Amino acid sequence: MRQTFIWSFTIIILLVFAISFYAPGILWSYIIIIPLFFLGIQDLIQKKHAIRRNFPLFGRLRYVLEGMGPKVYQYFVENDTDGRPFNRIHRSVIYQRAKKELDTTPFGTQLNVYDDNYEWLNHSINALDFSKVDKSPRVLIGGPDCLKPYEASIFNISAMSYGSLSSNAILALSEGAKMGGFAHNTGEGGVSDYHLNGGGDLIWQLGTGYFGCRAADGNFDPKRFEERVSLPNIKMIEVKLSQGAKPGHGGMLPGAKVTAEIARIRGVEIGKDVDSPPYHKAFSTPLELLYFIKQLRDLSKGKPIGFKLCVGHKNEFVSICKAMIETNIYPDFITVDGGEGGTGAAPLEFSNSVGMPLRDGLAFVYDTLTGFDLKKHIKIIASGRVVTGFDLVKNFALGADLCNSARGMMIALGCIQALECNSNTCPTGVATQDPELRKGLVVAEKNKRVANFHKETVKSACELMAAAGVPHPSKMHRVHIHRRVSPNHIQTYVESYPYIAKASLLQQPYPESYEILMNISRTDTFKPDFSEFDLDKYQWARKPKVKDN
Repeated sequence: MRQTFIWSFTIIILLVFAISFYAPGILWSYIIIIPLFFLGIQDLIQKKHAIRRNFPLFGRLRYVLEGMGPKVYQYFVENDTDGRPFNRIHRSVIYQRAKKELDTTPFGTQLNVYDDNYEWLNHSINALDFSKVDKSPRVLIGGPDCLKPYEASIFNISAMSYGSLSSNAILALSEGAKMGGFAHNTGEGGVSDYHLNGGGDLIWQLGTGYFGCRAADGNFDPKRFEERVSLPNIKMIEVKLSQGAKPGHGGMLPGAKVTAEIARIRGVEIGKDVDSPPYHKAFSTPLELLYFIKQLRDLSKGKPIGFKLCVGHKNEFVSICKAMIETNIYPDFITVDGGEGGTGAAPLEFSNSVGMPLRDGLAFVYDTLTGFDLKKHIKIIASGRVVTGFDLVKNFALGADLCNSARGMMIALGCIQALECNSNTCPTGVATQDPELRKGLVVAEKNKRVANFHKETVKSACELMAAAGVPHPSKMHRVHIHRRVSPNHIQTYVESYPYIAKASLLQQPYPESYEILMNISRTDTFKPDFSEFDLDKYQWARKPKVKDN
């Protein structure tokens, strides 16, 4: 192929030259032929890509087709039930609701209702009249020490930072949140001008970089936090312990991306690398986490304070609950993110193989709070692939009080799931900082779509609950959701995720599923303490301590 390329172009160049004596106009074809020839020569002499070296010029088509692959597959190959992370059915219903188009389905379900993991809601013969049901239920977030509780929608925008998303996208989300009366999580990138200019209610997320309240050494700065949190738009503060996309993984913002604007928003130096470690510097034990929450509540003059986590080691969450009992300090809310979550870029192994999925993590968090009799103080927010009314209802059944969505809101903005969030080439202007691509996202149009999507999804969830005879998300129960676990075996959520008794973790004997966790968790460390665990016999045994001579 290498020699074929050389001989072919040599003949073409000479042939055009010969014909030009009779038809001089053909010389204009050199404008195309000569650049292609030199591109082919470049392919021949370069050493990094074997396909280009062996198939000069034509080998480049491989990269063109590879880049077009996801789009070609999405539009011309996949059927309605295929596609990851969201299939065509889910993407279509988001677009339809965002545009206020017809969102009904003709001719029955396309799902195989006999497939394993097919789920459905039990309806009631005594269904509620939807015209009399509250179509926009609210949840009051604020524990006993909260002075400024926030009345939240049951569906809100999950954490997405300015930087990961374009300025137009952030502004459209904030304006949509204001139109629809729901909250917008800032993501750990800090509170930007675009969050504020939209006028929507904000949940300020504090990650390990403490952006917006960061001291020169990278630690938390109480004074800067107190100044920033006084903004009236900021309704709640969320401490991010981990996230579903890459739990336990920090990040590095290269200095080349730290523009004057980013530096001002995040409180860092222009042009210098910014490290977000995988752990917090403001605390290192469960007790210290609770004292940090109290500090934030005091500095914010009583605004709701919570934390977000993707469940990892279960003993760590048990340790936090023990610390709550010991200190009488309670977060106002806990956001449970699922391992299936994620909007931007994450290492493949972290995205695919780290972190507990939402359904399992949510049930565990609810049950643990119930076991310690703490749920009465704390609201639970569920986040992780939540885009339909049924997604909301399932999470309510497992114990969530409200839900957040990130990718659903991105799709409402116009995202086509091109899977280019990490390359700055997002074709719809949602997840890019390219000024030309960003212009394609018209804020005045997309903000309405965000508000529409929120309204119609909440309406769908309320209609589902009414069909089940349930007037409010707080009345949903695990018995309401059925799941096929094998061809001839069906379980309710309450069978898959059995409840534990209220206050059953406050004294022994503990529920069997928690016995090990209760014995290895401590309030002064996140690390498990196996000093009383007999590894050989795999049972608990209190061993006498041996005194030093």
